[in-house]
Amino acid sequence: MQIAWIGTGVMGSAMADHLLTAGHELTLYSRTQSKAAKLLQCGAHWAASPRAAAAAADSVGIMVGFPEDVETVVLGTEGALQAMHPGTLLVDFTTSRPSLAIRIANAAAERGVLALDAPVSGGDIGAREARLSIMVGGTKDAFEKALPMLNCLGKTVVHQGPAGSGQHAKMVNQIMIAANMMGVCEGLLYARQAGLDPAKVLASIGGGAAASWSLTNLYPRILAGNYQPGFYVEHFIKDLQIALEEATRLNLKLPGLALAHQLYEAVRAGGGARLGTQALILALARLNNIAS
Repeated sequence: MQIAWIGTGVMGSAMADHLLTAGHELTLYSRTQSKAAKLLQCGAHWAASPRAAAAAADSVGIMVGFPEDVETVVLGTEGALQAMHPGTLLVDFTTSRPSLAIRIANAAAERGVLALDAPVSGGDIGAREARLSIMVGGTKDAFEKALPMLNCLGKTVVHQGPAGSGQHAKMVNQIMIAANMMGVCEGLLYARQAGLDPAKVLASIGGGAAASWSLTNLYPRILAGNYQPGFYVEHFIKDLQIALEEATRLNLKLPGLALAHQLYEAVRAGGGARLGTQALILALARLNNIAS
């Protein structure tokens, strides 16, 4: 396929690379062209705007940071949708607002374009290894048309329902991750203060009821003092804020989610906005006045 790909950050670059490796012809747009350098060296083409990237595309994939970025690259005057033709496919992999996903789907339908919201879970590791979990909202026809692209990127691909459903499913994912990350970091602090070897603790609990993706993948990074991002703190805060807004709209009170949001704001206030989500341990260590 001729695919336009918008966004070449930590996860977007790896996802685009899988599509290029699978033999699709890729045209790229990113705010920072240097981030696309490796893909361009491997045969991808560069476009000066999302609109230019989408002009000759069969499908457009988007993986950017924030809902306002999605709105700009899709619905803006130089947005991809301005150049897309009837029958083409628009897939937004960004975690964003369900209401924006519905707006995009409606605007796309007016042009005869098929649109999906398809946020992903799995972090940098899942993106690199093409084993993301992809939660998809949109029509069944659009989902089936997108499957060749989605199967290049993910191991678990599930159609959740109409437009916005993928984003709602991702909110569920983030709410659960938030509580789990608090448990992982608090448990690690407890292990250290109790005089245990945290690596031995991991060997014991990693195969038991406490097992989780965060425990397996992020706990070892904390032990190594590695706070490089698989997923940025500032992006996680954005997700948690959206989840809180949606919970309010649904008349739900979710105190664990609210606490996680406050703690991650403390990470950001301490200069950790561009660190990985495992940097939560730093805020909890400061709260307890102990070394991280």
